[in-house]
Amino acid sequence: MNNGYTFIANAFASMKQFTLEYWMDDGWYVGRLKESPNVLRQGETLEEWQENIRHAYQLVMADAADKAYVPSS
Repeated sequence: MNNGYTFIANAFASMKQFTLEYWMDDGWYVGRLKESPNVLRQGETLEEWQENIRHAYQLVMADAADKAYVPSS
């Protein structure tokens, strides 16, 4: 059974809204951000999973910011 809900994340001082999709797999909550499917995590509890998915998103955004090219003027 697939569940989903929306949460608000504060990433780099701008508010963004995401749709989370999660399911149970062998006793673990597993899920992803629908808008960013490469952000996938698991947790033993729903609260742990939420924390893990937020942290994963922050890491992906930090990595993208590190790789961004900013031309000098």
